[in-house]
Amino acid sequence: MTTDPSRRKPQPAAAVPSFPLPFTTVDVVIFSVVQDQLRVLLVQRPSKEDEPFPDRWALPGGFVDIDRDRDLEACARRKLSEKTGVASPYLEQLGSWGGKDRDPRGWSATHVYFALIPADGVTLAKGANAADVGWFEVETLLKRPRLAFDHAAILKAAVERLRGKVEYTSLPAFLLPEAFTLPQLQRMYEVVLGRPVDKSGFRTRMLAAGFLEEAGAMAGDANRAAMGYRLRDRKTAVVFPRTFSPRQGE
Repeated sequence: MTTDPSRRKPQPAAAVPSFPLPFTTVDVVIFSVVQDQLRVLLVQRPSKEDEPFPDRWALPGGFVDIDRDRDLEACARRKLSEKTGVASPYLEQLGSWGGKDRDPRGWSATHVYFALIPADGVTLAKGANAADVGWFEVETLLKRPRLAFDHAAILKAAVERLRGKVEYTSLPAFLLPEAFTLPQLQRMYEVVLGRPVDKSGFRTRMLAAGFLEEAGAMAGDANRAAMGYRLRDRKTAVVFPRTFSPRQGE
């Protein structure tokens, strides 16, 4: 027998938690290469005295919007788009940080992602709750970590994750605008790793991995013609069977 929908018992409203909820945020460590240096995007916090860490620089991010964000990654992509205008970069979850001391407003937890984008054509936007926005050289920040909240520790973890994975993946390709040459790709590896890479076998390894497709001839080094390449998949990195060796003699 079919039940009359009008006679169904109304579902009780969700119970209000009897315990306090922490602040929940998402932060994004946005890496790019600018002027041959690995850099990270930072936003300057407002100068108001009632704001945590006034005038200090911080990683871009913010509170989860439960009406707009389907999940944590959606929140990260929204924040990334708001700051750079880039909708589909390489994005990877880094980890979570939480505690009662990281934010003076109360117990907070942040879920962190890192993104890789080419700097070419990116228009930065500081947003309503930021005094300024800009690219900062990573090595300088690691030596003098004066970021808001616990963002210095988060940046250090992100750089370690990136450099560790670059040793055996195709991640540096996501820092290049398409199309690009193989020497340009090798230079991205060297910038991120902070050391030279042995050229011997680099071309063979890149082409054998199957993550590149030819994009036609383009101007290479010294304006000589070279084959250009683009990524087959701009969301997933390829894993190599072995790590990169330093350039011989280095």
